[in-house]
Amino acid sequence: MSRSTILVALDNSTGGLVSRDQLERICDQLREEDHEVVWARTAEDALALTQSRADLSAALVSWDLDSPETVLRALMGRFTKLPVFLVTTATSVDDLPLWVSEVVSGYVWLLEDTPDFVAGRIGVAARRYLDGVLPPFFREMRRFEDTHEYSWHTPAHAGGVAFLKSPVGRAFFDYYGERLFRTDLSISVAELGSLFEHSGPIGDAERNAARIFGADLTYFVLHGDSTADRIACHASVATDELVLVDRNCHKAIYHGLTITGGRPVYLVPTRNGYGLMGPIPPAAMKAEAVAEQVRRSPFAEGAASPDPVYAVITNSTYDGLCYDAVRVAELLGATVPRLHLDEAWFAYGRFNPLYARRYGMSVDADALPDDVRPTVFSTQSTHKLLAAMSQSAMVHVKNAPRSPVDHRQFNETFMMHATTSPLYPMIAGLDVAAAMMDGPGGRWLTDEAITEAIRFRQAVVRLGRRIKDAGDRADWFFGAWQPDEVTDPATGQVYSFADAPLDLLRTEPRCWTLEPGGEWHGFEGMEDGFCLLDPIKVSITCPGVDALGNVGGMGIPARILTMYLETRGIVVEKTDAYTCLILFSMGITKGKWGTLLDALLDFKSLYDSAATVADVLPGLLKEHPDRYQGLALPALCDQMHNQIGKSELTSLLDEAFTHPTPAVFTPAQTYQRLIRGGTEPVRLADIAGRTVATMVVTTPPGIPVLMPGESTGEANGPVLRYLHALETFDREFPGFPSETHGVARDSAGDYWIACLR
Repeated sequence: MSRSTILVALDNSTGGLVSRDQLERICDQLREEDHEVVWARTAEDALALTQSRADLSAALVSWDLDSPETVLRALMGRFTKLPVFLVTTATSVDDLPLWVSEVVSGYVWLLEDTPDFVAGRIGVAARRYLDGVLPPFFREMRRFEDTHEYSWHTPAHAGGVAFLKSPVGRAFFDYYGERLFRTDLSISVAELGSLFEHSGPIGDAERNAARIFGADLTYFVLHGDSTADRIACHASVATDELVLVDRNCHKAIYHGLTITGGRPVYLVPTRNGYGLMGPIPPAAMKAEAVAEQVRRSPFAEGAASPDPVYAVITNSTYDGLCYDAVRVAELLGATVPRLHLDEAWFAYGRFNPLYARRYGMSVDADALPDDVRPTVFSTQSTHKLLAAMSQSAMVHVKNAPRSPVDHRQFNETFMMHATTSPLYPMIAGLDVAAAMMDGPGGRWLTDEAITEAIRFRQAVVRLGRRIKDAGDRADWFFGAWQPDEVTDPATGQVYSFADAPLDLLRTEPRCWTLEPGGEWHGFEGMEDGFCLLDPIKVSITCPGVDALGNVGGMGIPARILTMYLETRGIVVEKTDAYTCLILFSMGITKGKWGTLLDALLDFKSLYDSAATVADVLPGLLKEHPDRYQGLALPALCDQMHNQIGKSELTSLLDEAFTHPTPAVFTPAQTYQRLIRGGTEPVRLADIAGRTVATMVVTTPPGIPVLMPGESTGEANGPVLRYLHALETFDREFPGFPSETHGVARDSAGDYWIACLR
């Protein structure tokens, strides 16, 4: 690494002139050796630099600083093996706390050695630290790139040279820079290893990631978590075998079933009044309940075996609900030998004690006995909430004796889905993403994200309270989906969420668990401790409905809010009827969430002052002038709120997703008919009783309401009534279309869906 920064935490305005002069000479020598020196003359300044400077490579901390122990603890909690030298004027170190002696790398008595010698010791330690920071593959790729070898292999741009021969290529080269293209290498570079053979530095990187994530085996996947899901399924399920499938799963799971010919038996999650998808109740995962589901399944007859071989559960859900993974493994392990937890949005779970037992790799021999414990797959979209490049993912495996994963067999499946032309910067990104979470760094990074999310949540509630207390304006405001009150288990003291101590909320899981019967979450069938709301996934709630489904007279549909936020350059992750989801990733800042808070306040002011659609959503008016000309924002909100209530959209959503229609064919059987042209488009008005040929996925919530091979059911059934309600909504409110995959719209606004002939 070329950048080296030395922190000097010492007040050089005190002490003798000789000591100060000696310290200046040490710092001058460090600068001559190309180290940057940053000064902190108080513990407060040192803590600020520790927080903000990730490029520190060594530190000198004076024991005479106002709070040296605080600074040392912060450095140890932020960095792994950072060399720290203690500057002391004492004649002996015997009086220092034992833990201080254990963590420091050495001592500096300013007048005992020459400045050059002291600076040399610090510089060597800093360079050794920087070299050790780099993980296996990234380190070797840098070394290879530094040799500047000629390329006689693919890719044909040859380190970017080809781009320099074309005007547009030159623009592309200049935009990204030479280093990207110099590290875009061919698999012919043997010294960097093989993604297929898991050898060399690539294999070292995967094994290093397995250690960091607590896995027995880890595989790097360069086509996203969707491919990781398909690999895990394809490696575990054979034709006509039964598979337990969370109805809240990503569509990639269903693609896996299509590839394998597996037969799905669905486990149906709960829903609440907001329309948010909840967890599968623990009672539904018990062996007797699963056996009943299998017995009722149309796919049980003729299956390869009467018992399911595999189960797949989404953890965490799209709205941030995390299971007790050990409890899930205990329940489903009574039925299946392999459990797949799709943790696309939860790669950070292992690195903070708030999520203890909540992630797949926590299901080890210490958690469950071997005769109960299934082998666990955890598929993670590393780029989503860790710092990797887009499409970067990992598959982690925790083996159990009942059905262990054989690497050679699994790798055959892996090679079917992996590319023979991997992008090496993506592999390096996965290597670095894992290394960032190693040691205290993972805890520090997740602590920061959790802390900022909680600060935002409390700020929203406090603002709402201040607005009500002011009494000089309409008393409504937005909220955040979370408990209204929390209890400190150590003291029994109950706090309103807005007033709870920050340290309690960020360290105590019981502040976030879904207690049985809790009105704030609205989910039925919960078991104490079974499910936890992840604080970093924040659902902003809008007036209009509550978690129990009670509808208010005044409502602000979330689609209107998020369209306004887009005009402010704020794009949310997901929008439901009266909630929108924002993610507090490791890249969040106070400025970022402060801007969102300001936008929410501005929306309230625009609503309360009856601003027109022309002022609030000018793009909408431009696209649909006949519909929205002269309309005020409150009127638009009222119209949409009334339409949602009249059509019973939220209650139909609940019923449609918790009461799947009968299956006629498996996904694999349906696909065979699809590719042979055995389908036709059918108008929604005429579709009752037909069998759909493709998934119908509505967003919100982004989950299939109809699977390939399922019947649409009766005309007055919940699924078709729900789809008709969406169709009517789209006609009534142009510019706010429902995002529904598998549905085509004609010029009249009619829905068309592909069905089997």
